[in-house]
Amino acid sequence: MSGGTGITADALHARLTEVLAPTQLQVIDESADHAGHMGADGTGSGTHFRVRIASPAFAGKRRVAQHRLVYDALQGFLARGLHALAIEIV
Repeated sequence: MSGGTGITADALHARLTEVLAPTQLQVIDESADHAGHMGADGTGSGTHFRVRIASPAFAGKRRVAQHRLVYDALQGFLARGLHALAIEIV
């Protein structure tokens, strides 16, 4: 995977499951929709993802705090090239 981020939906799913113990979780790689800029690079790894998540960790927190928990959990992926993350709290 030369030149790729190595980031997959499965890797994001595993990290979010480990950190936030979600009751619902869907991670969608939308990188192919962004070809032509930092999108799909043909390596099987991605840069643009959508996360739909519900977690007891979000209880009583405002939306911005909920999103911060997701970003904090995925910080290592951001450092590796995760370029865009759409978060939907469900």
